[in-house]
Amino acid sequence: MPYRPMMFALALCLPTMVQAATVTIDVRGPDGQPLTDAVVVVDVPGAGRATPRGPYVMEQKAIAFQPHVLVVPVGASVTLPNRDTVRHHVYSFSKAKKFDLKLYGKEDQRSIVFDKPGVVALGCNIHDTMSGFIFVTTSPFADKTDARGRVQLADVPAGTATISVWSPSIRATGNMLSQSVAIGAAGFATTIAIRR
Repeated sequence: MPYRPMMFALALCLPTMVQAATVTIDVRGPDGQPLTDAVVVVDVPGAGRATPRGPYVMEQKAIAFQPHVLVVPVGASVTLPNRDTVRHHVYSFSKAKKFDLKLYGKEDQRSIVFDKPGVVALGCNIHDTMSGFIFVTTSPFADKTDARGRVQLADVPAGTATISVWSPSIRATGNMLSQSVAIGAAGFATTIAIRR
């Protein structure tokens, strides 16, 4: 029986496993329809910070920012390439990140590091109709809703958490709604309806 003491010692060194769950959130707009590109963030006490993995890209294509909403962790470097045949002048006056990228042409690109959490609204000085958003978060559990208005976040620790939903169509402070929830080991699912 020479292996039992070693196995026992190894068992004592293993960390306690935290139960993880899948969180599913459906977001509906004021018209009751699925709300696309709403950002859902689950904040869990003690869960740690999101780690940039990238690459993160916000293209200028067809005279639009694509994707319209990009979710990145704090510290992420985002590349902003111009895929159009015309030049763009990208800027933001947002509190989380102010910048001004002077005119640059097709297949040129610039990169910006987003070092503070918050919503960064993008515009183009040449094309007033262009708008986009970079949502910068510390939470490792954040994503945007798909065409069905749904987000699924895996490996969220069970316990008390705060779920926040952000969208420019939300008429609340910071365009965000938040609520406290209890996430069980079997998972958590809910529908959040945005009111006018």
